[in-house]
Amino acid sequence: MKIHSAARTGPSGRAILLALALAACSGAAQAGQAGVSLRDVFGNRGAAESRNTAAPPVARYVSETGAAFVLDRAAPQPLLKFENSAEVWVLSSQPAPRGDVIYKNELGEPVLRATKLGGMTLFTAERPGGDAAALDGRAASIRPPPFISVTALFQRLVQASARASRAAQHRVSFETVDDATPGTSVLVADTATVTAEAFEKMARNGDRGLLARVARVLLAEGHKPGANLKGGDLTVTYAPGKGLAGRPSSKRIIKIVNK
Repeated sequence: MKIHSAARTGPSGRAILLALALAACSGAAQAGQAGVSLRDVFGNRGAAESRNTAAPPVARYVSETGAAFVLDRAAPQPLLKFENSAEVWVLSSQPAPRGDVIYKNELGEPVLRATKLGGMTLFTAERPGGDAAALDGRAASIRPPPFISVTALFQRLVQASARASRAAQHRVSFETVDDATPGTSVLVADTATVTAEAFEKMARNGDRGLLARVARVLLAEGHKPGANLKGGDLTVTYAPGKGLAGRPSSKRIIKIVNK
């Protein structure tokens, strides 16, 4: 049995084809007048594919309120850095319902929630209920170098002292209890940086009375990261061999000072 195509069924078949062609052209014209493309009429497959594209391992995000940050998931432990801050946060990840992942800070507080479809929610003190964040593209790694020079370390300590002194409105010296080595140089420098960050946050929150108690910051090597305030000395302990997780975050330092 032969099957004839519509093009070969005679005048009536050609009339049907002509009607279909005219209908398609009319629909395209109406779509154009309404500001809608043929892609909108037949479905935007590209947009769907874009939504399902995995984010780069190191990516920049911008929240609805304008907070920009870099999330580095290529590091052994996830790292996050806000563009308006020098502190790099060390996060831990844990599974959540519906295949989501929650990233928490050192104190166990949720910082980010990532959905399996690529959505991202940022949690801050100002927006504890969450703020949607959009992927802005690839970013450079925020992991520190393996070591820094003695001169660079000294400069970081001077900068931290200047920032802390400005926040406390009196001189706050930064001193190392243990001699820094190439292996601990970055950790010592970063410990100083997050301590200065803690001072500035406390000043912004109006806690200058607490800052008035601190005259000296001592950076000491220990078995685990922590902080201790005794008299006018704030001892901040770093633990070598743990990367940036070997020093306390600014939030932990503030919690210690506030005790």
